[in-house]
Amino acid sequence: MPVTNRLEDMGPFMSDPTQSAAQTGPEEIPENLALEIRKLAHDLSNALEVIVQTSYLLGTVEMKDPGGDWLRMLDNGVRKALDINLALRSYIKSHSPR
Repeated sequence: MPVTNRLEDMGPFMSDPTQSAAQTGPEEIPENLALEIRKLAHDLSNALEVIVQTSYLLGTVEMKDPGGDWLRMLDNGVRKALDINLALRSYIKSHSPR
């Protein structure tokens, strides 16, 4: 099954921002839920930092194939995970109580 980036495929958590923002502004996450999500996003960032550092250190040594291929796969996955984490943290920040 192919991976898609369509907003409607992401479920009710991710809605079309043009609909809610144009009508009533961004929907706000309840404060208690926002705190828990922020905690989880922070823990995810800490876990990703270990993976980022490991990927960097592995990149400093020369690897023979297939090790080099695996390292490139790891690096691509790390970059995607960091992008997703940044998007999650931005979403939380823009939809949390001030």
